[in-house]
Amino acid sequence: MQKEIIENKKKINKPRLIEANFIKSAQSINDSLEDTVSEVVFLGRSNVGKSSTINGLTSRKNLAKSSAIPGKTQLINFFDVKYRVDEDKDYEFRFVDLPGFGYARVSKSLKEVWQKNLVEFIQKRVSIRVFIHIRDARHPNAMIDGDVQSYISDFIRGDQKYLTIFTKYDKLNQKERVKLKKEFPNSIKISNLKKSGYDQIHQEIFKHIFGEIN
Repeated sequence: MQKEIIENKKKINKPRLIEANFIKSAQSINDSLEDTVSEVVFLGRSNVGKSSTINGLTSRKNLAKSSAIPGKTQLINFFDVKYRVDEDKDYEFRFVDLPGFGYARVSKSLKEVWQKNLVEFIQKRVSIRVFIHIRDARHPNAMIDGDVQSYISDFIRGDQKYLTIFTKYDKLNQKERVKLKKEFPNSIKISNLKKSGYDQIHQEIFKHIFGEIN
């Protein structure tokens, strides 16, 4: 892991993501990559826009594959990413796209294995530094999202950060936007269609893992 950088945090200028590559898919923590690099994990309900968000953050149209059938993507996908600061310093870590949760049409037996693998990965993966929970701004109080947030809060470590990201923010009217901001003041609101809100996510991720940003 980026131990030296993490332990010696200092102020740095605004980072730019300059490279992102798919590395591997895994079924569980047992066949995952070695946990030697800081990781940012993306989780959310099936069909909520996780893949679109990752593609937007990396400026890669098809880096993360989305499925037309909710619940079909069942693997843990790893992407190595690289940020650059001041044209002379690169910082590397990893994005991890987890399978979507909460889709009822997945068979019972598969769902049991799927959820067990997710739970084990989320709880035991020592390299996870940031959880990014993708939620639909049109349904901000979905019970399953609340359950996931409460669940992770029970075991999240002191060196980990939890970020709530609302997609489809552009689809809300003014009254709905005001209400969302009031209910979730610390969340980040984005529009994958308008490509807005990405800079704030980059800054929050980078600040937590490597240090403050000017």
